[in-house]
Amino acid sequence: MSATGLESLDHTIQLTHAWINDLDRRLGWNNKPRAYRLLKAVLHSLRDWLPPAELANLGAQLPTLLRGVYYEQWRPMATIVRPRSKHEFLSRVDADFKIDPLPHTAQAIMTVFRLLSDKITAGEIEHVRHALPEELRNIWPESYTH
Repeated sequence: MSATGLESLDHTIQLTHAWINDLDRRLGWNNKPRAYRLLKAVLHSLRDWLPPAELANLGAQLPTLLRGVYYEQWRPMATIVRPRSKHEFLSRVDADFKIDPLPHTAQAIMTVFRLLSDKITAGEIEHVRHALPEELRNIWPESYTH
């Protein structure tokens, strides 16, 4: 018997926990709430940096629960796609860690990018990478896509 009585909900909850546990392990934090906060911050930043078609394609490959997190508080009419810098992306993620700053923001983001590369199809990851500014693409190396 499933915990909620709805197997599809149970599955997405388990899958989301697996992603967070995997990220926490990769980061070596032993702090799943913090790993979740990082994943959410990076997903929100990606969402707001990508053109609409690409952000929707990426969202479609996320587990259902994480897809909801990805689109949380998104206002498409207020999100203007414009060239943005790596510094702005890192600052956006850092804003979620004011109380407990990340020691190496770019490295933490790269760890999330590696996780996404392992969980999302290689073709979609390549589309996402190439939709990002080159300086940001440099912390999502091609060698981590497959």
